Amino acid sequence: MIAASSDLCIMVRRCLLTFKPFRIFVVGIGFFSLCFLMTSLGGQFSAKRPGDSPFTVRAEVFGGQESRGVLRKISEMLEVIMKRMDALSKLGNTTDSHRLDELSSALDRIQPIGLLERIQAIAQNMSDMAVRVEQILQRSMASDRVKDGTLGQCEIPKDPRYPDCPSKMNWMRARWTSDPCYTFYGVDGSDCSFLVYLSEVEWFCPPLAWRNQTTTPTLKPLPKRQAVFQSDIGALLEQVGAGKESLSFMKRRIRRMAAQWASAARRLDDKLRNHWREQKRILVHVGFLTEESGDVFSPKVLKGGPLGEMVQWADILTALHVLGHNLKISVSLKELHGSLGVPPGRGSCPLTGPLPFDLIYTDYHGLQQMKQHMGLSLRKHKCHIRVIDTFGTEPAYNHEEYATRHGYRTNWGYWNLHGQQYMTMFPHTPDNSFMGFVAEELNETERLNIQRNKVNNMAVVYGKEASMWKLQGKEKFLAILNRYMEIHGTVYYEAQRPPEVPAFVKNHGLLPQPELQQLLRKAKLFIGFGFPYEGPAPLEAIANGCIFLQPKFNPPHSSLNHDFFRGKPTSRKVSSQHPYAEQYIGRPHVITIDFNNSEEFDAAIREIMRINVQPFLPYEYTCEGMLERVHAYIQNQDFCSPEAPFPPVNSSWLSSPPSPFVLLPNSSILTWASNASSCPSWPPLSALRLLASLEGQSCVTACQSAGLICEPALYRFINIKEAFSALDLQCDGVESEMNHLFPAFSAEHAECSLQQDPLLFSCAGSSAKYQRLCPCRDYRNGQVALCRDCL
Repeated sequence: MIAASSDLCIMVRRCLLTFKPFRIFVVGIGFFSLCFLMTSLGGQFSAKRPGDSPFTVRAEVFGGQESRGVLRKISEMLEVIMKRMDALSKLGNTTDSHRLDELSSALDRIQPIGLLERIQAIAQNMSDMAVRVEQILQRSMASDRVKDGTLGQCEIPKDPRYPDCPSKMNWMRARWTSDPCYTFYGVDGSDCSFLVYLSEVEWFCPPLAWRNQTTTPTLKPLPKRQAVFQSDIGALLEQVGAGKESLSFMKRRIRRMAAQWASAARRLDDKLRNHWREQKRILVHVGFLTEESGDVFSPKVLKGGPLGEMVQWADILTALHVLGHNLKISVSLKELHGSLGVPPGRGSCPLTGPLPFDLIYTDYHGLQQMKQHMGLSLRKHKCHIRVIDTFGTEPAYNHEEYATRHGYRTNWGYWNLHGQQYMTMFPHTPDNSFMGFVAEELNETERLNIQRNKVNNMAVVYGKEASMWKLQGKEKFLAILNRYMEIHGTVYYEAQRPPEVPAFVKNHGLLPQPELQQLLRKAKLFIGFGFPYEGPAPLEAIANGCIFLQPKFNPPHSSLNHDFFRGKPTSRKVSSQHPYAEQYIGRPHVITIDFNNSEEFDAAIREIMRINVQPFLPYEYTCEGMLERVHAYIQNQDFCSPEAPFPPVNSSWLSSPPSPFVLLPNSSILTWASNASSCPSWPPLSALRLLASLEGQSCVTACQSAGLICEPALYRFINIKEAFSALDLQCDGVESEMNHLFPAFSAEHAECSLQQDPLLFSCAGSSAKYQRLCPCRDYRNGQVALCRDCL
C-alpha cells in the first residue's frame, strides 16, 4: 500500500511541476493531505498484517463501528472528487486556475483518519483520479500552447484536396476519448494534436508546415529475395503450434504428406528450370479457428465433424512453405495484432507502421476480425488479402453498393474485393481463383496392390455423422444396394450404435485417415447420400480406385430452394452432390443418377459390379498441381498496382480499322489480333477468346460449351464498343452502366451496354434479355486454373 500510494503521489507531484508557483500552492494542501492519508493508512495496514498483499480484499473487520463509518465518509469524498474530475475534464473553456481550485477544494476534504478495509476499491478510484488529472493537465498544456502563439498554426486548413478535414476535426473533438488508440498516437485533446494525427497517421488533412516535414518520408522497399523450394517441414510444424485438436489434425496431415510434397517440389523446380521466383512475406490467419469466432470445428474433429476446411488449410500452409516463402501463422487475435502492428485500443486507428506482409491468406471470419482491429488500414491494404472461401463469392454479392441496391446483400460477401481475391476449394466459380487442396497419390506398388485386393461387392457410405443418414427414402435404395453389396459405414458414436444406420450396415465408427485409406482401397463403391456438398472425400475415394455413385438434384440446389445455400454469396445451381466430380471426372469413375428412380439405381449398381477402374486423381489435386497453381498466383496476380487505362490512347484501331479482334482459323471464335496494341496482363492477351453467349446463358456456360474457361481478368479488353462490331452485333447506341451482366447486347432494342464498374465484371449470371460478351481462354491439361501460356 505504501508503494502504491507513493507512486501515485510522485506522479501527481511531477504533473504539478508543470504549473506556475502560485498554482502549486493552491493545489498543494489538498494533494499532500491525500498523500499523507494514503501512506498513513498503508503503514497501518502493513503493520497490522505484514504478510498480506495490499490488493487483497478481506472479509475481516479491523476496526469497530467507528472505522466503518469513517470508511463510508472516505468513499463519499472520493465519489465527490471523481464527479468533479469528470466535470473538469469536459470543460474546455474553464481557466486553469479555476480547474485547479476545484480540484484543491475537493482534495482538501480528505483528512488522514481511520483504518481502511477495502483498499482495492479505494486504490482503483485513486488510479482513475490520476488519469483524470493527467487529462486536465494535457488540456492545460494545449491551452498554454495557444497562449504562446500557436493558435494560428492549429487552425483547420482550407484545402480543396482534403475536403473531409473539417468534419474529421469535429469528430475528433467529440470522440477522441472513445478509443485509447488516439492517445497512443499522441492525441491529447488539443486541435494541434488532432491535426497532427489526421495529417500524419491518417490522411484526411494536409501536411502541416510547422511540423518541419518538407517531404513525406518514404520507406525504402525491402530488397527482393529469391524463393527456394524447401522440403524440411520442421519449421512449419513448429509454427502451426498446438493446444487444439484441429491443429493436431493439420500437423498429422502435414507429416503424412511431407514426402509427396518434397517429390512434387523437385518436379516443379525442374519444370520451371530454376526460374527466379520472388520470396513473399506471407501472413496466414485462420480466423475460423480463433476463440473469438467460436472455433466450433476443434471440438468436433474427433466426433465426425467436417474436416474439409482443415484439410485445405493444412495443404495451403504446406504449399506456401514448400514454395519457399517467408511464412507467419496466426490462429488467435493476439497473434494477429502482434503480426500486423495493431495499436492498443478498439480498432479505430490505422496500423503503427507499413504492412509487414506482401500477402495475407485468411477466411471470412479472419476478414471480419481484421476489419474490427485494423481500422482504416484495412481499406488501404485489402489488395494484399486472399480469402479462402469454400463455395465462392460472385461479384454481384461482393460489390456492397450494388448488392444492397439490387437484393444481393447476404451475411457474407459485400467486401468490395476483386473477385479473384476469393479462393475456392473447387474450380466451380471462375469469377474466383481456384485454390484447391491435394489428395494422396499412389505409387506403382500401391496401385498394383489395390487391383489385387479390390472386393467387388464392397461399398462404403460417404457420411461420418449420423445426421447425414437421415435422408428421406434412403432405406429404399440402400435395400437395393444390400442385395448386391456388403455395405460399410464410418459413423461416429460413443456408447451405442446410431439408430439412423440400418442394421445390415457394418459400421466401423470414426476411422483415422490411414485406416480409412485402407478401407477405401478394398472397396469397389463409394456412395454419397447428397450431403455434404463438395467435400474432399470423393476425390480421395476415386484416387484409391473406388467408383463414386452420387445423387442427381432435380431441380438443382441453390439459395432459392435450399436452406444450406441460403445466405451464401453465390447464385450457383448445384446439379449433384459433387459437381466437380460429375463435370471434370465423369464416367466410369463417377456415376450420377436419380436415386428416387429404383430401376435406374438398380441398373447403376449392376453396371458398377461389371466394370473395373484404375485409381485416378486429377493433376490439379496432386501436390505438384497445387504447387504449380499457387506459384503462378503468387508471382502473377497483383491487385495493388492500378491497371493502365484501356484502351490505350495511341491504339491505331480506335480511329480506323483494323479491329483488335480476328477470327481463329476454321472457327467462329475471335481472338486478340497480334498486330493490335499489346497491354501487360495475366493471363496474357494471347489466351483471350471472345464469343457472345446465347440469350439466357451465362458466360460460364457459354465458354464451357466451346471447350473453354471464362476468364474475368480479361473482361477489360472486351469492354469496348469494337467488341460488338467484331461479333456482328449491330448497336443503335452504346451506354455504360453498373450491371453484373454487362457488357451485353439486347437484340430487342439493339442496345449495346458496357460495364461501368470493373468490380462487377462477372462470368456468372444470365438474363433472357441479353446476349453477354464473354472473355474465354484455353487451359492447361489437368489444370483449369491456368492457361497454356500462364506458367
